[in-house]
Amino acid sequence: MTQEYDLVIIGRGAAAFSAAIRASEITSNQAAIAMIGYGPIGGTCVNVGCVPSKYIIEAAKVANTQRNPRYPGIASSDPAVEFSKLMESLREVVQEERKSKYEDVLKFYPNITMYEGKASFVSRDTVKVTSISGEEHMKGYNFIIATGSSPVIPQIEGLEDTGYLTSESVWSLNDLPGSIGILGGGFVGLEIGQAMHRLGSRVRIIKRHDTIARGIESEVGSELIRALENDGISFLTGRKVRKVYRRGDKKIIVAEYQGKMEEIEVDEVLIASGRKPNVDGLSLGNAGVEYSDKGISVKDDFSTTNPLIYAAGDVVDQRYRLETLAAREGAIIASNIFNHSTKGINLQEVPWAIFTEPQLASVGYTEDEYNRNFGRAVTRVLPLATVPKARILREGIGMFKIVADEDTGRIAGIHVLAPYAAEFIIEGVTAIRNGYTFQDIIENSHIFPTVAEGIKLASQSFTRDMTKMSCCVE
Repeated sequence: MTQEYDLVIIGRGAAAFSAAIRASEITSNQAAIAMIGYGPIGGTCVNVGCVPSKYIIEAAKVANTQRNPRYPGIASSDPAVEFSKLMESLREVVQEERKSKYEDVLKFYPNITMYEGKASFVSRDTVKVTSISGEEHMKGYNFIIATGSSPVIPQIEGLEDTGYLTSESVWSLNDLPGSIGILGGGFVGLEIGQAMHRLGSRVRIIKRHDTIARGIESEVGSELIRALENDGISFLTGRKVRKVYRRGDKKIIVAEYQGKMEEIEVDEVLIASGRKPNVDGLSLGNAGVEYSDKGISVKDDFSTTNPLIYAAGDVVDQRYRLETLAAREGAIIASNIFNHSTKGINLQEVPWAIFTEPQLASVGYTEDEYNRNFGRAVTRVLPLATVPKARILREGIGMFKIVADEDTGRIAGIHVLAPYAAEFIIEGVTAIRNGYTFQDIIENSHIFPTVAEGIKLASQSFTRDMTKMSCCVE
């Protein structure tokens, strides 16, 4: 017997829950909603992404501060890191967050029915759910695909036999590897790499390119690499990994560099080569939904080539894969369905961050992107050391870069490498969303001393020589 639902959501992570809750709110819990998924409830962010990674980053920061105090007169000490105990506490935090923010939340929405199993489309408006108890069919008047993404595993000779970690399996570690070779150096690799280094592992990041990732302001990205190298992480760029094999209790990474082969000996290999959308097994062709290896194609309102079906989050072919973006998309889709609207998201107003120390946070266009799309941009770069609070913190590596339209002065992008950058990049979002100019930012009073004041100082550098200014000059 085929069951019918007003909304069928495939997936049960951030986008799925956001959509289900918003749809319930709009309809006063009258919409019949089915949510289908398998594995730990909550998706990537709470289980293997944001929550565990930020937990270990903060723990590693404490250890690093003990080992390297910033201020004269405070003696350093070598922290005794009980890695297994730390990881046990990390997993407890994940479990608590999953329970409080996902499992327990469902009791407030009796109209949401959870199904454990894998969904695949059998037609344009019907899915088959396969579970250990068998199969059942569900017809939906609307669908949202929110199945997320998973790590990309490169095809490297010997990798499967040798064994490796990913950004998802690394949280099951109980013993800190003496050395780690990270293949790929994007956001995830840098965050986990710095944390593991600060906890006592020797970290080498092995990659083909000498930049962090596509779409990052080049000056800021280069400065982050310099900061991490200063921290003690080794970057082996220009390498193409050809093979991985075991030699005794070690793992050997064979990489080609400048036409020659070199061997890199490590205790563990971590794959950080990006993520891919989870579309396999959905039988999207049966539903008339177009997709590629980059994800599901959507229109501005997140509808697919089948008007009954929407897609949100990491499974979508879009520039960013962020928990906050996925959640926002899920809520917008619910509103589009039940309020009959066609809202979308301007990705130039979406901030993102790398939670290394210092943090890299960004929103809007880079200088190159703006020049390619709209003509000439005007920019200013302010070294972090110019900011009084940074000097108080005894932090010297970092910068603020503002990209503005040359003719109007309107802010097009703000890119920051600094302590707490993720906490205050929202000022850049507000500026871009409201069409502010750098003069508008100057005219907003900022608290002194803060690192966030650097955005104002960078704005002031469009109109004056910063070396001739005292503190708090307007």
